[in-house]
Amino acid sequence: MARGSGSGMEFPDAEDMDCDSSTAIDFDSARSFIASATSSIKVGISSTSGVHELLECPVCTNSMYPPIHQCPNGHTLCSKCKATVQNRCPICRQELGNIRCLALEKVAESLELPCRYLTVGCSEIFPYYSKLKHEQLCRYRPYNCPYAGSECLVSGDIPTLVAHLRDDHKVDMHDGCTFNHRYVKSNAHEVENATWMLTVFNCFGKHFCLHFEAFLIGKAPVYMAFLRFMGEDSEAKNFLYSLEVGGSCRKLIWQGVPRSIRDDHRMVRDDYDGLIIHRNVALVFSGGRQELKLRVTGRIWREQ
Repeated sequence: MARGSGSGMEFPDAEDMDCDSSTAIDFDSARSFIASATSSIKVGISSTSGVHELLECPVCTNSMYPPIHQCPNGHTLCSKCKATVQNRCPICRQELGNIRCLALEKVAESLELPCRYLTVGCSEIFPYYSKLKHEQLCRYRPYNCPYAGSECLVSGDIPTLVAHLRDDHKVDMHDGCTFNHRYVKSNAHEVENATWMLTVFNCFGKHFCLHFEAFLIGKAPVYMAFLRFMGEDSEAKNFLYSLEVGGSCRKLIWQGVPRSIRDDHRMVRDDYDGLIIHRNVALVFSGGRQELKLRVTGRIWREQ
């Protein structure tokens, strides 16, 4: 086995490849091409099109990582797509076989490329095989839609999501750092996995999502109110919020740190990180009627 330089990765020797020498990618030529492209990266990050084209899977257009496969004519594709093309090269339709493009895998080790989110603010550069791990956690990666009432697949930056919530989900938008909302439901027994309300607040120039949901903890029906911050967790920790619900001379109070929308709303629910009201208590707050009427008040402030 030949060991890739400095990466801890192991690759079989070229002699072990099930590949005719006339069809294998020439290692020296590939290294020369990418060395030229890599030097252009160090001079100007915008000059990466040649490298990206060489390492881009022609099927899914994502960057390729070992094992990188090739057909007898030298066309490459990623291992995930190889399993979906019925053993035929998507370019020339030759039978794929089981040929590894070891030259391209080894040359990729020497590359340093910018984060894919360069255009939205990330200026960091990473070794090729470390780049994907960074991008999965990059603070500039898109956010998922925080609306919990459906399995919405929309993602984007914060301004895009705010507009999406307003225009597509018809979410109520409010300016200010205090809230006073009344939640009414005629049948308080319908609680299993029911999403009742999402309201967005513009406060301190940031956006916050106030959730009010109904679900079961075991067999016990509960209602839960919690706040999520539309941004990173590191910034969410700069804020605090309080929630208060009550009626009939009784009240419950919660104070906490808003969770980032990087955390799915189910994760917040599973952590019980919010104001939880059992149905029997909620009905007491509602005056003992079967109709649920809850008033939730609260505020958001900066951590000192």
